[in-house]
Amino acid sequence: ELTPVELDLSNYLFTIVNPGIHVSTASAFSSIKPAIPEKPLQQIIKQPIATWRNELINDFESGVFAQYPAIKEIKDELYNKGALYASMSGTGSTVYGIFEKDQLPALSFPKEYFTKSFIGQLQ
Repeated sequence: ELTPVELDLSNYLFTIVNPGIHVSTASAFSSIKPAIPEKPLQQIIKQPIATWRNELINDFESGVFAQYPAIKEIKDELYNKGALYASMSGTGSTVYGIFEKDQLPALSFPKEYFTKSFIGQLQ
């Protein structure tokens, strides 16, 4: 069930990182342990982005990270470089970080990783 939400992220910088790892969608779904969040999504996303870290969870991450530690390392690095929030996109392997608009992170991922930073909303 999809519900439209209003969320203006135009004042933030996004960095996406794709390590080129193929994550099988079937494998990701077989290892998922869905959890009902303590707060509804609509409430969480109205909070400051820095609070999302502990409340806005991609349930696919634990299984995918166990199988592909390099993907978890990307998320950790985004947080280490100042991301307000970072998450794997869907079943992976792309990971994105949301930063303050004026904070272009100095990232040092392997050259074969695709990385891109931009201001505005993810589309």
